[in-house]
Amino acid sequence: MLSVYTDFIRIRFLTMLAYRVNYYSGILIYSMNIGVYYFTYKAIYGDAGSIGGFTAAQMTTYVAVSWMARAFYFNNLDREISTDIRDGSIAIQMIRPYNYVIVKFMQGLGEGMFRFLLFMIPGMAIAMLLFPVTLPSDPVAWVGFLVMLFFSFLINTQINIITGLTAFFIENNEGMMRMKRVVVDLFSGLILPISLFPGWLATIAQWMPFQAITYLPGSVFTGRVKGVGIWNVLGIQIIWLVVLLVPMIIIWRLARRRLFVQGG
Repeated sequence: MLSVYTDFIRIRFLTMLAYRVNYYSGILIYSMNIGVYYFTYKAIYGDAGSIGGFTAAQMTTYVAVSWMARAFYFNNLDREISTDIRDGSIAIQMIRPYNYVIVKFMQGLGEGMFRFLLFMIPGMAIAMLLFPVTLPSDPVAWVGFLVMLFFSFLINTQINIITGLTAFFIENNEGMMRMKRVVVDLFSGLILPISLFPGWLATIAQWMPFQAITYLPGSVFTGRVKGVGIWNVLGIQIIWLVVLLVPMIIIWRLARRRLFVQGG
């Protein structure tokens, strides 16, 4: 069965490779986003030494690495699952000799590997040429960041799968998927670092899983979290990974009992 699941990684990677031109334009769009944030924060900082615990240099690096990290962990598995449910193809998937949810994880991983190699790395190289991005000098920071980046993918994928599976119960979850994307981008720290949130909102964000997707890895990469603190924030990611497994498994089991086909 392991070889079957790894085949899904390979197939998704090759599929993405066939449409790689789309991602070249994506690199330009992400670079433009970084540019907008860079010049915005440059104007905000002015002569200020630091804001929200970030120096101007750290903020530039945080913005660049956060957007390029998103290029790796982002996927549309929620939309794929929702489509499978609405068109009835989920019925065929569920009688095949593999676990549908694990297959989606593998497909997401294949896409993530493609995005890492052909989107995130070249995109980060371009960002370094255009903006004053500072790379970590501590090897531990690099190791911690790369490990945390993988956990970012896992946590984001769990949230996407949970959102997609809600289509079993509400049939059309388009609004929920859009709301999920906005909430993840905001509370993960992609749009604005959580340390810049108002006190009460920052407290709420710290009790949500979204900070583990962008804010915590970005804090490690910029050097705001060092040494033992790196493994502490990695522990937060591991906790959320385990916590999110519970609703995902429960929803999947309930969904299998409730399956009805609308079309197909």
